[in-house]
Amino acid sequence: MAKKTLAQQTDLRGKKVLIRVDFNVPLDDKGHVTNDRRIRAALPSIQTVLNAGASAIVMSHLGRPKGDPRKDAVFTMNQVGQRLHELLGKPVTKVDEVVGPTVTAAAQALQPGEVLLLENLRFHKGEQAGDAAFAGQLANLADVYVNDAFGTCHRSDASMVAVPQAMAGKPRVVGHLVAKELEILDRLLSAPPRPLVGLLGGGKVSDKIGFIKALLQRVDRVLIGGAMSYTFMKGQGKGVGKSKLEADKTDLANELLALGQGKIILPVDHLVVDALDAPQTARVVEGDIPDSCIGVDIGPKTIKLYQDEIARAGTVVWNGPMGKYEDEPYSRGTRAIAEALAASRAVTIVGGGETAEAVEEFGFAERMTHVSTGGGAFLEYVEGTPFAALQQIDNA
Repeated sequence: MAKKTLAQQTDLRGKKVLIRVDFNVPLDDKGHVTNDRRIRAALPSIQTVLNAGASAIVMSHLGRPKGDPRKDAVFTMNQVGQRLHELLGKPVTKVDEVVGPTVTAAAQALQPGEVLLLENLRFHKGEQAGDAAFAGQLANLADVYVNDAFGTCHRSDASMVAVPQAMAGKPRVVGHLVAKELEILDRLLSAPPRPLVGLLGGGKVSDKIGFIKALLQRVDRVLIGGAMSYTFMKGQGKGVGKSKLEADKTDLANELLALGQGKIILPVDHLVVDALDAPQTARVVEGDIPDSCIGVDIGPKTIKLYQDEIARAGTVVWNGPMGKYEDEPYSRGTRAIAEALAASRAVTIVGGGETAEAVEEFGFAERMTHVSTGGGAFLEYVEGTPFAALQQIDNA
């Protein structure tokens, strides 16, 4: 069912708007933001609120702190607030608590056009516990609730579910980012341009069982890369050497191959090394991987095979790198696939997580139809998992 969007909420003037964003950005060991993609993705919704003459109360989690800010100072929202200030081009008031008298006073003092950033939601134990009392305190801060955190929509955290529940009777909408994610994914699941090609990589078959099964019902081809390809190979009795794989999931891989009825295509050659820290030993092998070797990327024949499939596609959905892309000597496969998608006339959808980071790192993000901000949420939505967070949003 269609959800009400921020664009449809026209009476914001003078209101205080509580926006749940996904500022769970990567940090270095000093707490500095190393990639601000998720902050930039939230800017349109925040700017819409401010331009409408409302004030914005922004909240997010960051990392996996244990709950004590004194011990987890790297996870404070200070650097995130500074980056948000730079991107917005206007002051951002950051409070050092999530709820309480200080937060309430800061929210009440907000004037139209001003921004308040709350401390890391996970510094309060009520967030991940879905605590109703904690949610009530957050709900009392504002007149309108905006869910603009697609990457967290599959979670049951208080800020995602209990807060909008507590704000029943007040407007509850999805922001521009979530609205776009839902539009793209619903189009993918209903009537995508064909041929529809799935590109799956990454480490584990077991992490994507539901996603693969859902894709197999819809796609014309599934192209496999990354370490998961070695689990499929092992299941077929092929040699994988010392490559990373899930040895206990080979039966599952064979089950998926049978379910795919010829739709699943595996690599025909591989880039291998003697040791991960010895790129000078890299070479290409076809067929079985020698016992002494480790697979680190798809090989040139596989790259060409997959590029040809992409060139013929009407829609391509990609989740998971083709190899150990974070190490430059082993990044050719992932980079080549990203480049092929960027050059394609197809609808190209990149499914968050490492894949989104790789596409952005290689400079191709702007040439994709859509780069999702949600890794796990992307997978679960395609699987058909209902999101309690979205069920709390007003229907259009």
